[in-house]
Amino acid sequence: MRVFKFGGASVRSAEGVRNLCQIAAAEPRPLFIVVSAMGKTTNALEEVLAHCMQGDTDKALERAAEIRRYHDAIASELSARAASGAPNAVSARAVAPQDRPDARPTLNALYAGLDERIRATGPQSNYDRAYDALVSYGELLSTVIVSAYLHAQGLANRWIDMRACLITDDRFREANIDPDESAARLRAAIADASEDLFVGQGFIGATTTGQPTTLGREGSDYSAAMVANLLDAESVAIWKDVDGILNADPRRFSDTVHIPELTYLDAIELAYSGAQVIHPKTIKPLQNKGIPLYVRPFGDRSKPGSVIRAQVTQGIHIPVLILKERQTLVTIRPKDFSFVLEERLADIFSVFRSHRVKINMIQSSAVSLSLCVDDARGLHEAVETLQQDFRVMYNGHMELLTVRGYDQPIYDRYATTPDVFLVQRTRRSLRIVRRQAEELL
Repeated sequence: MRVFKFGGASVRSAEGVRNLCQIAAAEPRPLFIVVSAMGKTTNALEEVLAHCMQGDTDKALERAAEIRRYHDAIASELSARAASGAPNAVSARAVAPQDRPDARPTLNALYAGLDERIRATGPQSNYDRAYDALVSYGELLSTVIVSAYLHAQGLANRWIDMRACLITDDRFREANIDPDESAARLRAAIADASEDLFVGQGFIGATTTGQPTTLGREGSDYSAAMVANLLDAESVAIWKDVDGILNADPRRFSDTVHIPELTYLDAIELAYSGAQVIHPKTIKPLQNKGIPLYVRPFGDRSKPGSVIRAQVTQGIHIPVLILKERQTLVTIRPKDFSFVLEERLADIFSVFRSHRVKINMIQSSAVSLSLCVDDARGLHEAVETLQQDFRVMYNGHMELLTVRGYDQPIYDRYATTPDVFLVQRTRRSLRIVRRQAEELL
């Protein structure tokens, strides 16, 4: 078994789904495909939820109707292409037309379910629980469309409902997977299959009582890693609109360099610092079983991409620049200096944790503590709680730049500009909190 993961950018259009089909057709089986929500559907569903929480059901339903039209347009284009006898149709493992499932009834049922959820969600709803119930529809819609098109192109496959297979706790929006229960259910779901191609959703799971959960933003990578771990897969490939792992985001930095291979440890460090190529939780399930992770270019399968594994032939000998946007710099001080601040660190961190605000950088002295944190939904409430006992100041619209393997010219270029608020440096890493910029660097 091998595992492929396709992100939202890869399946944002009918052309992307056709390319996915071509990739799947050319690969050996068995193959388990994990698919994200199409395009910006997750963001759109978050807007739907925001309208619900504001009590504006009509606007929520209008936005949901736009989501429906977007998916219907992709499904219709794919259906028309399949009916016309597209030149990329696959003859192997052909599925007779009468045996090809019609996606329309399933899509309509999902649309109706989404509308029902919207009408049941209002200002008094628990946000995290409602988030998982609504946003999970994105992956369900995308995989129904992908599975149907694979069938139409002659690729028999089994659609897997990951809510029945990845069993989690009830930490909504950041659920933790129960590996033992999930392994039993996932293996049972594919054990009697006559197909050797499987299509499942990334990002989502469910509690033992069937309540939908999500695994955190960008959690589809983690889903793929857990599927590989639970099924003892040979490898995982994440297909992206990049040529592999680069030393910086080409959208923000010029002269980026391709990194052909890196170790699990390197990948974990980069992910923790905010690198967008790999989700932070993805590496550990693969490292535990020595499963290599390939990052492959979706647009050109002939390019080598990158690989993450236990041993590499050469290390990373170039600077790696990681930019984490939407940050806030929070500075905390005692109100009366009657105690040393470090005695209250546990209380301070507990506040941020309870409001689900991630701390990305810490700098402290006896009487002050500076934290670079995500500009998360619960940040305002966390600050209000802290202000009961501390003086709290904060600067929004910040970003955190981490440079691994920096040198003096890089330090001079990035750490000495007027927009810099805070600098940390060790022998290997440089971290800079600065005002968020828009232009390329």
